[in-house]
Amino acid sequence: MRFRCSVERGWRTLATVLAFSALLAACAGDKGAAPQSANAAGESKDRVTASDETEASKRARVRMELASAYFSRGQMTTALDEVKLAIAADPTLPAAFNLRGLIYASLGDDRLAEESFRHALRLDPRDADVMQNFGWYLCQQKRHDEAEALFNQALAVPQYRDSPRTLLTQGVCQARAGRWANAEQTLQRSYELDPGNPATAVNLTEVLLRRGEYERARFYIRRVNGSADLVNAQTLWLAARIEHRLGNRQGEQEFGTQLRNRFPQSREAAAFDQGRFDD
Repeated sequence: MRFRCSVERGWRTLATVLAFSALLAACAGDKGAAPQSANAAGESKDRVTASDETEASKRARVRMELASAYFSRGQMTTALDEVKLAIAADPTLPAAFNLRGLIYASLGDDRLAEESFRHALRLDPRDADVMQNFGWYLCQQKRHDEAEALFNQALAVPQYRDSPRTLLTQGVCQARAGRWANAEQTLQRSYELDPGNPATAVNLTEVLLRRGEYERARFYIRRVNGSADLVNAQTLWLAARIEHRLGNRQGEQEFGTQLRNRFPQSREAAAFDQGRFDD
């Protein structure tokens, strides 16, 4: 049983994403194991199913599911206890060390976080999920070149299914490093692969705004604000800033009014009232 642990960031604007600790959304077993190679007699072996799972693997799986749930709720100490039990049951599980790295990173223990990610990659050098999580951790440490190398390695893994997510993470990291042209290109690729992800649209909008591509920025944020369940203070403030840069005072005021009426206590509403459009 192989766990795929991934970083999930929601759909916050760039400024929030850059300050946001890596969060584990879920770890789910990859039950569709590939067929085994033929044996010496030329007979194909059966697929590996739940009946083939050892007692130790079952214990590790259950502990990982619990650890993931605790982590997603921010209960780091309890999550760490469950990860330790998972590792005790199966010390060869890369996902356990991947999650261990995320937990230690959230707890601010950089040495153990990095050791955990590196150990996970020693167990499985082709685990793209670990590469992405480790890359995001390094990005937060301002080790941007090392992070970039890991993101590229993850994207180069054959048949990797989560490339839009990794491209989003890479693009945010590039923006954090001030590599705005690279960030635009990377986020554009992520958007083309997954146009329905509002996180990508919002972050791409922010990058385009910073690069002076106001009309293009307007296009992407309109798609987000056009969906009632996606609108929030950040998206309205982003739209108001774009209209301000375009010199459209009517549009600026319309978004500002929505911001005041719907999110009066937000930092974005305060920024609008104070005219801090260049923050």
